[in-house]
Amino acid sequence: MKRNEGHRPLSREGLRKILGRFARCRVLVVGDVMLDEYMWGSVSRISPEAPVPVVAVRAETVKVGGAGNVAANVAAMGGQARLVTVIGADAAGERLGHELELAGVAPDGLVVDPSRPTTVKSRVVAGSQHVVRFDRESDAAVAGPVRGRLLAAVQRWLPETDIVLISDYAKGVIGGASVRAILALAARHGKGVAVDPKVQHVPLFKGVTVLTPNHHEASAAARIPIRTEADLRRVGQALLRRLRARAILITRGEQGMSLFEAEREVTHIPTMAREVYDVTGAGDTVMAALSLALAAGTDMRQAAVLANYAAGIVVGKRGTATVTRAELDQALRDGRV
Repeated sequence: MKRNEGHRPLSREGLRKILGRFARCRVLVVGDVMLDEYMWGSVSRISPEAPVPVVAVRAETVKVGGAGNVAANVAAMGGQARLVTVIGADAAGERLGHELELAGVAPDGLVVDPSRPTTVKSRVVAGSQHVVRFDRESDAAVAGPVRGRLLAAVQRWLPETDIVLISDYAKGVIGGASVRAILALAARHGKGVAVDPKVQHVPLFKGVTVLTPNHHEASAAARIPIRTEADLRRVGQALLRRLRARAILITRGEQGMSLFEAEREVTHIPTMAREVYDVTGAGDTVMAALSLALAAGTDMRQAAVLANYAAGIVVGKRGTATVTRAELDQALRDGRV
């Protein structure tokens, strides 16, 4: 493998210039959307009915999650986000559309399927302790007229898009037939494709611009346990070869990220987080920043470093959250988060 001689020099000022171009970048997000509900409270006793804590709920919040959180992060960072997804004909779907508008994302790409519920994930949090989560969802693959409307929306907005971002939460929107059609449309229009995949769908994404599995997903997809740095390198290179992707960005939690590119040495990017409070939705923030940076015309390494700064900010927040352009700019000024 060759070394990184083709990369442009990295500097915080250079990254801030890239950030300044986000306002004119257009990202088409396609994937599984959900509502993230949080009930915040405290525990002072155990229930007399069963050995479980009694949570006194003090507040409730609702955020858009999954692909919706990706789009919300794009908008928060100053980019132009268009979201194409499937929801149910229910109150949760209506609430999701409202929350998207509040986040600066137009809800006109929401395809309604009366046969399925809108995905809702409800969490009970006592202090800093996540007590329980309960889900209402269907993971049945979208098909027939619903898939047709989904793909029609993608086709409608592709010409005015700079990059396609596929956010896969394995809830039915992203599947074999849909992925093949989306990738074919993107290729026809000359658009790059960034993918946050689920393990079972990784083989579908051949030829994409960049794939961003976490280290567990990457290990499972390559069928190689990661115990050493040598194992990590084998996993990254195996996925590059198998998928013929331009790059594989493996997110590694407190160990940062590792970027694999064809014909280049691996680039290890240490985490920028000072304090990790909650990793919920961190991958969404990474995808948003990475895609915006690529749409802004930077190279993969600089895009990955910028995404790493964004991740370092969002893990310090509670629950599903976004990172604003101002926060990212300040982190780049300081050189830390």
